[in-house]
Amino acid sequence: MEHDENVDADGVLDCISRQLDSLTGQQRVRLHDEMSILHFKRNELIYKEQDRPYNIMCLIRGKVKIFKDGIGGRNPIIRAIKPVEFIGYRAFFAHERYKTSAMAFENSVIASFPSKIIDTLVRQNSGVAMYFLRHLSRLLGTSDDSIVNLTQKHVRGRLAETILSLRDNYGVEEDGHTLNIQMSREDLASLSNMTTSNAIRTLSSFASEKLISIDGKKIKVIDDKELDDISNQGMNLR
Repeated sequence: MEHDENVDADGVLDCISRQLDSLTGQQRVRLHDEMSILHFKRNELIYKEQDRPYNIMCLIRGKVKIFKDGIGGRNPIIRAIKPVEFIGYRAFFAHERYKTSAMAFENSVIASFPSKIIDTLVRQNSGVAMYFLRHLSRLLGTSDDSIVNLTQKHVRGRLAETILSLRDNYGVEEDGHTLNIQMSREDLASLSNMTTSNAIRTLSSFASEKLISIDGKKIKVIDDKELDDISNQGMNLR
């Protein structure tokens, strides 16, 4: 991790202010003064499970995964974070240690604030409080869906859902079809709650059926309608 004084702090704060759009001028100045800009390299740990949440962070650029320390060396991925999204605040508001860890998928830029500053903003500004309440509510809904989908869906349905979710979360490259994120087979399998071997076989099956094409870690979506049908059904019934 590196502190960076050269990043445009005003530009970073503009990104955050578009999320927290009810900030007063004075509150914006305080956030600016308390903000640290941090750079994380690919696969670098951002925070670790059981650490105390002294800071609340916002991903500005890059991609981050949230995962749990698992059994036998397997670390299941809970979700993938996109810019501009806050991380690390649930544990603070719950007065708990982190229940997950965060790691950079790729080189990432993060704005970090002392937790007490965000706590003050939440108490002073109902708009900021509502932002975090809405975000927590969406995460809870997504978590509920994931529990059902990842335990009841066939592996094909799980992987199809993951591919479409990554597309919706991170967008596509200039060709309009290639996912704008490159993941290892292990991470893709973890996000889909399956073994790496199953993920590799299912990816190959999707490619042979012309639903996707694969170039190393790049995945190009060819038939998103069929992938959506597979995801919704949980399996391909053709």
